[in-house]
Amino acid sequence: MLSATHLSKSYGGRAAVSDVSLRLTPGRVLGLLGPNGAGKSTTVAMLCGLLPPERGDVAFDDGVSLTAGRVDAFKRRIGLVPQDLALYEELPARQNLTLFGALYGMHGAALGRRVDAALDLVGLRDRAKDRPSTFSGGMKRRLNIACALVHDPDVLVLDEPTVGIDPQSRNAIFENLETLRDAGKALLYTTHYMEEVERLCERIVIIDHGVVVADDTLPALLRRADGGERIELTVAGDADAALSALAPLSDLRCVAHGAGQLRVEVASLAADGARVLGACAEAGVVVRDMRCERRTLEDVFLALTGRQLRDHA
Repeated sequence: MLSATHLSKSYGGRAAVSDVSLRLTPGRVLGLLGPNGAGKSTTVAMLCGLLPPERGDVAFDDGVSLTAGRVDAFKRRIGLVPQDLALYEELPARQNLTLFGALYGMHGAALGRRVDAALDLVGLRDRAKDRPSTFSGGMKRRLNIACALVHDPDVLVLDEPTVGIDPQSRNAIFENLETLRDAGKALLYTTHYMEEVERLCERIVIIDHGVVVADDTLPALLRRADGGERIELTVAGDADAALSALAPLSDLRCVAHGAGQLRVEVASLAADGARVLGACAEAGVVVRDMRCERRTLEDVFLALTGRQLRDHA
């Protein structure tokens, strides 16, 4: 639906984003990850038409483009949920939505229906007459999403939409986004919470120092993290006997790392754990202890971007 191709942007001669490409598709959530100062905010700003790229373009498949002189038409098809709340605290929730809808040229009965639909989605219909200044943090975040949806955009861009809220509010937002995904919206999701990306995103792009360092599905990225999943065995006697027992399982990587200690990297703990234990038993190798460990997206992220602190804004 929407493709960003070869986006580049510099500030003061320093490249903030360099040759970044990504694609959003209907009914899918794309996760955009990166350390502080990696170029995420600049990329999001270019995707939404808030910042012109020095090179590259952002375009819908039907030709509506950021750089082809149709910027207004482009922006009308995108909804942005910024990290900082964009609400008028003393205007009732319904009036906030009415105002944002009017900015997109909506009016009359059509606008009223869209306001009602957005309030229903985020569960705030019963608080439509109340001011956001009386809302909890989670309610404000949900209203922020509703404001980005009131004009019924094709693409929704969410920049850390769950910052500072409780688990119940976070789960409510996840359910909202899953509903939008299932309705065919294309979503871009940025966050520092890796578990959120693992739950929501079908594909993940990781950028660092302004360039894409990974673009793949979660299972494919996990396979980069030292085998994805692994089994730690403690066996009676020397580990060499266990290595010999597991040698026929040529699709697994086995490494001895101490007296009686063995690490087996597997594609799936559920599928391969029984195979490992069966091979040891058949060879007469006594397994005294077995520990299983699943690699996470955080392992991949740190492997690709490093563990050094990033204090950039």
